[in-house]
Amino acid sequence: MEQTLLIRFGEISLKGKNRREFERKLLKNLKNVLGGIASNRVETAYGRMYVPIKDDVDTVIQRVRKVFGIVSVSVAAVTLQDLAQIKQAALEQLEGYADGGTFKVETKRPDKRFPMQSPEISKEVGAHLLDNTTGWSVDVHQPDVTVMVEVRREGVYVYTGKIPCNGGLPVGSTGRGVLLLSGGIDSPVAGWLGMKRGLEIVGLHFHSFPFTSERSKEKVIDLARIISAYGGRVKLHINHFTDIQKAIRQNCPEEFYVTIMRRMMFRIADRIAKEEGALALVTGENLGQVASQTLESMGVINEVTKIPVLRPLVTFDKQEIMDYARQIDTYETSILPYEDCCTLFMPKHPATRPKLGPVQKAESVLDIEALIQGSLEKSEVVIVKPD
Repeated sequence: MEQTLLIRFGEISLKGKNRREFERKLLKNLKNVLGGIASNRVETAYGRMYVPIKDDVDTVIQRVRKVFGIVSVSVAAVTLQDLAQIKQAALEQLEGYADGGTFKVETKRPDKRFPMQSPEISKEVGAHLLDNTTGWSVDVHQPDVTVMVEVRREGVYVYTGKIPCNGGLPVGSTGRGVLLLSGGIDSPVAGWLGMKRGLEIVGLHFHSFPFTSERSKEKVIDLARIISAYGGRVKLHINHFTDIQKAIRQNCPEEFYVTIMRRMMFRIADRIAKEEGALALVTGENLGQVASQTLESMGVINEVTKIPVLRPLVTFDKQEIMDYARQIDTYETSILPYEDCCTLFMPKHPATRPKLGPVQKAESVLDIEALIQGSLEKSEVVIVKPD
């Protein structure tokens, strides 16, 4: 019997006139993450999406359930509008539960052309299940298993259970943001949370070769690949940051190393945002976690860009962030022992509450524009796709 993955939308259903655009984004993202499996077929009908599946059920489910904009999925048997076929499909669904127990049949009939009413269908199917199974009884209030029957114009869908998904909005439906992606725990989680609210992520990693190894760069590419599974490809800019860090260390007061370095990062991110049509920066900063993450530091660092800086993790404690990282499968990659540029040249006593005036004076000795241009010219771009 034919099987399909029945996909239910979350917030998309509330978007009124914009719903079709949100659905188009979701359809595109589903096709991107499915790649060559399931024949890359995603069908739409009457406010639902369906992925026909054969032998690759688990793989399809694992990929689809990550995609933002989907609230739940069910593996459904598909039949014609024929009562005998519906009964057989329901029986096969219930036989998948070996231990017996209680069940009920619940029917929805969006296609009112079908001659039987919903209660009649439920009664007929329930009687068939009782007659052809052992160890099962009916409980309409708190059943162990609910057998769902949906009679739709294109066919009848019979399934048990719903597999929860991430919800949120389809990636790309609310705009584009540049994610400052380090090799640490925080920034991949921040990017994931931005994607959950519909942001298409453009990654930006600052690489300080030879002070940081090629393996540290590969680690960041691996992190981008993991989060790409939630909405398709990620365009990753790998920025050559070594000369900027050297210039800061040689010419600026030690207490301002971190602040000036972050201001240079934001200037570069601002340039890339304009190039990519992005309307925000996204960072993994968390209030009070390190020296550059006080309100005073954030204010001074923000001063170099006019576009919004989104900090999804700003109120989380470290344990919450680590829990998210484990949930989205970035944690084990993030803790691999390869340094990133933010761990280099760290001062013993960084300024935790810098003032804008002294920082501007300290960095005025730098040829900021030349450093930025040199950094951008040595950068590379990698298109990262899900495995």
